[in-house]
Amino acid sequence: MGLLDAIFHPDKNNQEQEAIRRAGTVFKTLTTYRPAFTTWGGAIYESDLVRAAIDARARHISKLKVETFGSARPSLQSKLKHAPNSWQTWSQFLYRTSTILDVNTTAVICPVLDEDMETTGYFPLLPAKCEIVESGGRLWLRYKFRSGQVGASPMEDCAILTKFQYRNDFFGDGNHALTDTMQLIHLQDEGIEEAIKNSATYRFMAQVDNFAFAEDLAEERKRFSRENLTAEAESENGLLLFPNTYKNIQQINAKPYTVDADQRNIIQTNVQNYFGVSMEAMQNKLVGDSWSAFYEGAIEPFAIQFSEAMTKAMFTLREQSQGSYVMATANRLQYMSNSDKLQVSAQMADRGIMTRNEIREIWNLPPLEGGDVPTIRGEYYLISEDGNIVKGDEEGGSDADEG
Repeated sequence: MGLLDAIFHPDKNNQEQEAIRRAGTVFKTLTTYRPAFTTWGGAIYESDLVRAAIDARARHISKLKVETFGSARPSLQSKLKHAPNSWQTWSQFLYRTSTILDVNTTAVICPVLDEDMETTGYFPLLPAKCEIVESGGRLWLRYKFRSGQVGASPMEDCAILTKFQYRNDFFGDGNHALTDTMQLIHLQDEGIEEAIKNSATYRFMAQVDNFAFAEDLAEERKRFSRENLTAEAESENGLLLFPNTYKNIQQINAKPYTVDADQRNIIQTNVQNYFGVSMEAMQNKLVGDSWSAFYEGAIEPFAIQFSEAMTKAMFTLREQSQGSYVMATANRLQYMSNSDKLQVSAQMADRGIMTRNEIREIWNLPPLEGGDVPTIRGEYYLISEDGNIVKGDEEGGSDADEG
């Protein structure tokens, strides 16, 4: 039993499901492009700079907290509180989903089915090709993997995340806009490699006299190389001796072209702009306002799209209208400086806006029993609609009366 069987549990007796996996009618979209996406062959993830940018975003996204709310599908919600499936933690799940989305501009999250074809979790797929097929008035996502295996899931049960969505009605456009930058990165790496090789090569040119035949000149070249430049050469002290038949001896200094600092900065900036990740984010230097800007520009859009897509895949419209949904959140205040944390903690606690446990979460401290009750300073009072002060009793109790 492989991973594909563990996820889809294909039923050989289900003729409709087997027909979807084997054939099916391609669903026609409004655009002229075929409704399918494939993994990009440009191998952008093999570049260290691009991988660092993708990894920086995925690392922070993996810290999101995924929660389910509402009364619908209680058994599935109970399972998802601990892990998205039997093979991954939520951190691993979110990291992989973010990475697939950045590399392919489309990420598909499909349901994991048990033997009774009931959903027990979700798994982010990396198919070589995914396309929408139609059968019996129902849309399916059909996946073709590099191993040759084929799987299918009802489209309404899957979550589809996209980037750069323009030409395709359902999937992202791919990272072909980054091709020119990737070629520059490749040329830069090749230039550095050739520079290192040439720096370890000793070459020179000289004029030789008293040779009447070309064969004699070729033989002299071989002799000189054999006795001075090979590993078996008798001269091992780096000294080269030239007979008087050699003159105008000059060393050849190869100067291979490498990208200068300004051009490297341009390449680096192109990658950072494309993925929305700064150098500070790659080097883990974000704090305070810098982290907030990174969160709002790179993390929060993913969290919103992920939450909405998972809600749509997991709950019906009726269940959603009754308050069932999925939400991925992060505590941004943890990335403030200590002085900013202290100020926020004091101000929010005094006004009863945050509880003690919420403040402890900012400082990465465990919650306390009874710490979910808000507190407030005694000199603050509520004003009733008629302008009277509403305050507690003299002992600071919670009973309020008008005075």
